[in-house]
Amino acid sequence: MDKLRFIIQLTQLPEKGVANTVKLLEEDATIPFISRYRKEMTGGLDEVAIGAIVKYKLAYEELEKRKKAILKSIEEQGLITDELRTKILNTTSLPQLEDIYLPYKKKRKTKASVAKEKGLEPLAKIIMKQQDSDIEFTASRFLNTEVNNEDEALEGARHIIAEWVNENESVRNKIRRLYQSRAGISSTVIKTKKEEENAQKFKQYFDWQEPLHKAPSHRLLAILRAESEGFVRVKIEVEKEDALDIIDEIIIKSNVESCTDQIFMATEDAYKRLLQPAISNEVLKEAKERADEKAIEVFSSNLKQLLLGAPLGEKRILAIDPGFKSGCKVVCLDEKGALLHNENIYPHPPQRETTQAIKKVRSLVNAYKIEAIAIGNGTASRETEHFVKKIAFDRDLQVFIVNEAGASVYSASKIARAEFPNYDVTVRGAVSIGRRLSDPLAELVKIDPKSIGVGQYQHDVDQTKLKLELDQVVMSCVNNIGVNVNTASKSLLSYVSGIGESLADNIIQYRNENNGISSRKELKKVPRLGNKAYEQSAAFLRIKKGDNPLDDSAVHPERYAMVEKMAKDQKVALKDLIANDTLIQNIPLEKYCSDQVGLPTLTDIIKELKKPGLDPRKKAKVFEFAKDLKKIEDVKVGMTVPGIVNNITNFGCFVDIGIKQSGLVHISKLANEYISDVNSIVKLHQHVSVKVIEVDLSRGRIQLSMID
Repeated sequence: MDKLRFIIQLTQLPEKGVANTVKLLEEDATIPFISRYRKEMTGGLDEVAIGAIVKYKLAYEELEKRKKAILKSIEEQGLITDELRTKILNTTSLPQLEDIYLPYKKKRKTKASVAKEKGLEPLAKIIMKQQDSDIEFTASRFLNTEVNNEDEALEGARHIIAEWVNENESVRNKIRRLYQSRAGISSTVIKTKKEEENAQKFKQYFDWQEPLHKAPSHRLLAILRAESEGFVRVKIEVEKEDALDIIDEIIIKSNVESCTDQIFMATEDAYKRLLQPAISNEVLKEAKERADEKAIEVFSSNLKQLLLGAPLGEKRILAIDPGFKSGCKVVCLDEKGALLHNENIYPHPPQRETTQAIKKVRSLVNAYKIEAIAIGNGTASRETEHFVKKIAFDRDLQVFIVNEAGASVYSASKIARAEFPNYDVTVRGAVSIGRRLSDPLAELVKIDPKSIGVGQYQHDVDQTKLKLELDQVVMSCVNNIGVNVNTASKSLLSYVSGIGESLADNIIQYRNENNGISSRKELKKVPRLGNKAYEQSAAFLRIKKGDNPLDDSAVHPERYAMVEKMAKDQKVALKDLIANDTLIQNIPLEKYCSDQVGLPTLTDIIKELKKPGLDPRKKAKVFEFAKDLKKIEDVKVGMTVPGIVNNITNFGCFVDIGIKQSGLVHISKLANEYISDVNSIVKLHQHVSVKVIEVDLSRGRIQLSMID
């Protein structure tokens, strides 16, 4: 099967769209570029569909690579036939491919290979013919210096038969299907570990069993984590008799007991020693891969929502990283996020320098013309918020609580050290909190997505797949919003379609040496930014107040001439057409259609002309927690309190109610109806009202409900 047929079969997408997308991908086009600027070629495929094509394109290429390696191995053994070659080339499943290869795979010394060395393979073949009525007598003919009696001869022959059974494609396929449909997963506690403190979080899996195909991803990953940490033993099993019946139905061809009795023993040995361990590991691996995909999907959805969180915009911000004993680190930032000032205040115990702290904050607000205050949501957050709100400022200031997850990772990172080489981690952390309020996307791209803390079991899933998916999410978000080429950090520029780290460095160096970049056309002067990189990146890079008003829009430079013709046809200058709804409404789109440009692209252009460079994100809003909640002991069953959704899993969502511990709204408590997708009810950062239904002080857990 060729690449296109393989991808189409798995995606069920139109042939033309798949073919053109694959062509564009092989020309190094990025997913954001293809989905936004090549709609006519793809039939309007979105990023999700194009992402699926990328996934199965890679899967096909891996499969073909494995086929070549297997063919080479069998050819070197001199065992290849035209029939076998065709069979390998036509295989579309990796497990089936490995089944075909299994008999030819170079093995370490096995019981079967030892028996063959003793000359017992002919005896095994006689048994498999199932016609000899006195196999013990026949076995006596195979005695030699290494085989002392008939029992040894028959045992060796059974080992050879067991290996044949294990390598039988039909047997493996049917046993595989049995496991896929009817396998159960069970976990039992390791008694010597049962009382350890860390074991208690896995208590529910000390004696657990359920059908493997029904185990939700979060539970399977939790069980496997418990196993990896040494607290439980995990088994994947089916009914042994069901498996043996399947094998015997394929292998047993006669009723000559003398031979079939030997085969029955051999098939049982084959199942217990070879098939059961291999197939159970295989189906568990498949289940783990599905669980990984689901967990990565949840993490990706959360990350996207977090990155596209509401920005406050370009404001002068006073940011506070709160603390008790070590004090609160205070920084003042200008509209671009540049650090203007930093120092510590000590309004909380043990110092309680409240009066001095009030004077200092009020002085900083006035001196640096502060427009908003950002407070990290870690230790002493609520106390610091209460302290700040008591201060009588001479202007209206909004006070925001900012999620600081990952700020400590950023503050100790290479990126942070490069940005602030002369400041310690506490200053860098406070700066990150302030910048997150101004523009979450621009700041969070500097942090490894795994460290942001908006997923489930992200450290247990396939790390390569996780990184690929999360990088794609970040790239999608960055390009969806667009990047100011004259102010963006290296981290932000690196995620722009077609750029990467090396070109990001070159752009920054060029703009520093040339007092900024005044047009998209000027990007071509950046060293090593060639035509391909320009095509892929230009429309995602914004030039504020540049030479051409379209340079601050999502209109691709390849369509500038068309837009200029639209303006000319409307008898106005280009700048007068932009944002003029009346004129834009009068543009007859059909007039501008061509082989390269259709209505999908023209519709996007018109939308952009109406509101060029519009940031699709909502604006940040102040949120107030319940004033009487400071710690878990203040939380009582029956309370209804405001909260912010700060994490989403496939079993519910976690809600920050203003204390250290977030509460869980289980999926069954989200709505008065069956819910299969938590994201259909709540979104990250959503402001919600929740009712407390359980408080477990000993475990620090709070159960919440959103059902009236």
